[in-house]
Amino acid sequence: MATETPPPSKEQHKLPTTEEFTEVQESAEFGELRRSYRSFAFPLTVGFIAWYLLYVLLSNYAGDFMGTKVFGNINIALILGLAQFLTTFLIAWWYSRVAAAKFDPKAEAIKSRMEGGA
Repeated sequence: MATETPPPSKEQHKLPTTEEFTEVQESAEFGELRRSYRSFAFPLTVGFIAWYLLYVLLSNYAGDFMGTKVFGNINIALILGLAQFLTTFLIAWWYSRVAAAKFDPKAEAIKSRMEGGA
């Protein structure tokens, strides 16, 4: 099974002018794409940074709590540290699903209209 990507298309795409870029940037469709992206990405970013800072602050100022053994040599600090990795991967997976379903189709429509002149 080949996993090679196909060769680049020989088809020439029309390069948009500066005015066309400005027109698209001011369009309602682009504004909706930007709003939907920001309403997803910004709260998620703020939430993750808050979660990370909570971990750092607990590590610095709540040593006794973080050192509490849960079982064996596993303490709360280790569990929360591993949870940082888990949430990073979950956020990346969730973003890729949402982007593929919501953002990419809208962005592709705008791109194809600009390149194709439709």
